[in-house]
Formats: sequence, structure tokens, C-alpha cells
Amino acid sequence: MDLQTIWFILIAVLWIGYFVLDGFDLGVGMLLPVIGKDDLRRRVMINSIATVWDGNEVWLLVAGGATFAAFPLWYSTMFSGYYLALFLVLFGLILRGVAFEYRGKKDSASWRKRWDAAIVVGSALPALLFGVAFGNVVGGSPIAPIEGTQPDLAGSLNYTGNLLDLLNPFSLVMGLMTLTVFMAHGAIFLALKTSGEVREASRKAAVRIGIVAAVFAVAALLWYQMYSGNVAFTLPLALLAAVSWLVALGLTLKGTRDGWAFVFSSLTILLAVTTLFVGLFPNVMVSSIDAAYNLTVTNASSQQYTLTVMTVVAVIMTPVVLLYQGWTYWVFRKRISTSMIPDHPEAGRADDRFAAAGR
Repeated sequence: MDLQTIWFILIAVLWIGYFVLDGFDLGVGMLLPVIGKDDLRRRVMINSIATVWDGNEVWLLVAGGATFAAFPLWYSTMFSGYYLALFLVLFGLILRGVAFEYRGKKDSASWRKRWDAAIVVGSALPALLFGVAFGNVVGGSPIAPIEGTQPDLAGSLNYTGNLLDLLNPFSLVMGLMTLTVFMAHGAIFLALKTSGEVREASRKAAVRIGIVAAVFAVAALLWYQMYSGNVAFTLPLALLAAVSWLVALGLTLKGTRDGWAFVFSSLTILLAVTTLFVGLFPNVMVSSIDAAYNLTVTNASSQQYTLTVMTVVAVIMTPVVLLYQGWTYWVFRKRISTSMIPDHPEAGRADDRFAAAGR
């Protein structure tokens, strides 16, 4: 297996990690008005992700950095073509982070209500637009040679579309899939992480939203088979994802195996993202104009020396990052309930994360 293929697989793994981990805390953010019927419940929900949400976003940063270093043409074409959409993603992530920190700075119901709205918007934008972006990557984007250049040279290829080209039916269904799957995934996480009334409300929301997510997921993944270059592999993976999702919802409805429900929910996202990357390979971006203009792991990659250095660094640093993040989840593994939240948070504190964690 050559280094180009290895780094394609590693980037797929990074996106899987990001969607599984940041997916549930984006879902929690979107669920604030659904499950958080009062300020106390909303504070429980925020505390459930307070110690991990920023660490989860490291997976996105590493995925972007790895793409830039390993496949610079993929990175440049995607970021130039999807500039506005990716800007909105960054805006949402920044807005959400600021809202988490500023929500508890003032003891005012209206103040907290505005920041809660910011959390919802800041969580929904990335959840929707990541699906739209991936829909265009795997389904095809208008990529063509720059005028006056040779079309057989990878460096001469460029995104030639506009924002409306990104909002095609397939990519919108993909966006609705990620939006609803993340919401249900977040509700399943809340059922695992909380107790009492929040847990019960989360279980009910997970099943209701999960059914809607299943409809969008089946539509998106079956539709994707039209674009897939490896249907013999992607179709079984899509079917396994559907089965895994049904198991997750069944366990959530039963309410006695919250941990296993979250495992199967995470497995569903793993299988769905794997389906997309398996169907995409050996391409990294598909041209909707002509297959001859596809960006591949070969024509979009960095030089061999760069990939070799990156591989050495990844082998050394990846286990360290995984151990540290695993330790963080272990330390803050206990359930949270409304009884653990102080009645009146101190002004100037970003949230009650340490009180809720029992520290």
C-alpha cells in the first residue's frame, strides 16, 4: 500500500473521529430548545459536553491540516470552491465556542436566552453544511481546467462553480442527514451522560429524531450508490449502517443499555462515513464536468518525502493524543443531573462544569 492510499485512509479516520465525537456535542447544542425546557435542564445539557467539546474539535483541525499537507490540491480546490460554506462552518463553530464561555457571565435570563440561541445556530450550521460539503465532494463538483492550461496537469484544475452549484438536491439531502443524525446521536449521548428528567426527555427525543434521521440517511446513502465507484463495497456498508442505527434506536427505546446504544450510534456514523470514502476512492474530489478532471490520490498528493515525514510524526503523536483524550472521557465519565447544578451560578463563570463534574 503506497503512502498516498495510507494518508487517504488516515484522513477518512480523522473525519470519522470528528463526526462521532463532535457530532454528539453539536447534537446536544441543537437540542437545547427541545430537551432544555428550563434553564436548569439547559445547564445540565451544557455541562454534559463542557469538558470535551473543545477537545473534540481537534479532530477537525487535524483533518484539515492533514489534507493540506498530504493532498494540497484537494485542500486548495475544496477550500476555494466551498469558501462561503466553509466560512459559515467556521462562523458557527466560533459562535458556539463564544456562547459556551459567555453564557454564564451575567445573571440574566434574557442574556442566557440569547447565548442559548447562539449555541443552537452555531451547532446547526456546521451539522448541516458538513453534509452539504461532503455531498459535493463525493457526488461531484464543477472542476475543470483553468483557461489556457493543459487539462492533463493536476495543478491546472480549478473549481468553476458558485454557491448555487453546491446547493444541489443530493448535497441538501446529505446535509439533512448529518443534521438529524447528529441531533439523534446527541440525544443518545445525553441519555448516557445524564440522569433523571433530562435522561428521560433525551431518550424520547432520540427515538423521534432518529426515525427522521433514518429516512434521510437511507435516502442519501442509497442515492449515493449512483455516484459510488465501488458499489460492491458501499452498498453492504450502507446496509450495515442502517442495521446499526436501528439497533441503537431499539436500545435507546428500551432504556437499559445506554452505553451500547451510544456504541451502535457511533458505529452507524463510522459505517456511513466509511461508505462515502470507499465509494470516493481513488478520487479525492469528483468532477461533475468530466471524469478526466477528477482529483485523485495520485495527482493531488504531496511529494513522497512530505508524506514520509508526516507518517513518522503521525505514528509518534497519534497514540499520545488518543490516550489523553481517552483519559479525559474517563475522568468525566459520571452522569449529571439537575441536583448537581447550583441554583444560582456565580456571575463571571463561563459555566458550572467543575461543579457538575463533582470537582
